[in-house]
Amino acid sequence: MLTFEGSAITATSGDSVLAALLTHGLLVRRHEFGDEPRAGFCLMGACQDCWVWSGHGGRLRACTTPVVEGMTLFAQPPAARDE
Repeated sequence: MLTFEGSAITATSGDSVLAALLTHGLLVRRHEFGDEPRAGFCLMGACQDCWVWSGHGGRLRACTTPVVEGMTLFAQPPAARDE
C-alpha cells in the first residue's frame, strides 16, 4: 500500500508508481498551461511528464519507480503544496 495526495491505494508487487496510480484512476498532475489532466507521456522514463514527489521532498519518475510498501507521494513539490 502507498499514499498519494493523502489517499491510500493498493498496488501489486512489481507495479510502477504510475501503473498503481492509473489503476486507481488518479492523475499524476495537471498541464502547466491549462487544467487538462496529465498521466505520463512516454511511459519509459525519457520525458518529464510523470514526476511525483516523495514525502521526503525528492522527486521520482512514476513510470520507472517501483512501488514500495509505505510510500507517501504527492503530485506537487513541497513548496507548491505550502502555498
